[in-house]
Amino acid sequence: MNGRQYQQTQQGAVVWVTGLSGSGKTTLCRAIRELMQPQRAGIILLDGDIVREAFGEDLGYTLADRRTQLRRLQGLARLLAEQGLLVLVAAVYADPEILARNRERLPGYVEVYLESSLDALRRRDTKGLYARAARGEIRDVVGVDLPWLPPAHPDLVFNTDRHEDPREMARLVIAAMPGLRDLVWTP
Repeated sequence: MNGRQYQQTQQGAVVWVTGLSGSGKTTLCRAIRELMQPQRAGIILLDGDIVREAFGEDLGYTLADRRTQLRRLQGLARLLAEQGLLVLVAAVYADPEILARNRERLPGYVEVYLESSLDALRRRDTKGLYARAARGEIRDVVGVDLPWLPPAHPDLVFNTDRHEDPREMARLVIAAMPGLRDLVWTP
C-alpha cells in the first residue's frame, strides 16, 4: 500500500479497479460489494461495459473514445462519492493522466491493479475478445493493438494469473481503507 493514508469522509469513497479485459475487475468489485452490503448501504458498481451501454453506446474503442469513457466514469464516481456512496469502478484502460486526476479529485480513493499476462487472458478469454482480435475481426483491443500502460502507483496489486480468490482480494482492498475495514466482519 505505498504508505498513503486513507480516511473515510462523509463524501464516501472510490475504489478504482483496473486491468486488462478478463483480469477479474468486475468479479472483484462484486466481491467487495457482497462483503460490504450487510454493513453499509449505498454501494454502487460502475462497470465500464454497463456505463458504456447506459450512455447509448455512442463511443467506440479507440484511445480517444476510451479516454472519454474514463472521464465519464471519473465524473460519475465523483458525483456519487460526494453523496456519501461507496463507488466501485471496473475500468480497462489505465490512462496515466486520468489516474493521476483520480487521486486529486476522488474522495477516499484507492487504486487496485489486477495484473495478468496476455497468455493467461487469452487462455481464459471469457468474452472471446482476444480470439476475435487474433482473427482480425475486431480492432482497438487494449494489450493487443492498443498499448497497455499499467498504473504507475497502484495502492494494491493482485496477480490474477495465480487465480487469487476474489473474496480474499476484496478483504484486502477493504483493509486498505481504514474507514471501511472496521465495518466488515471477516470470519
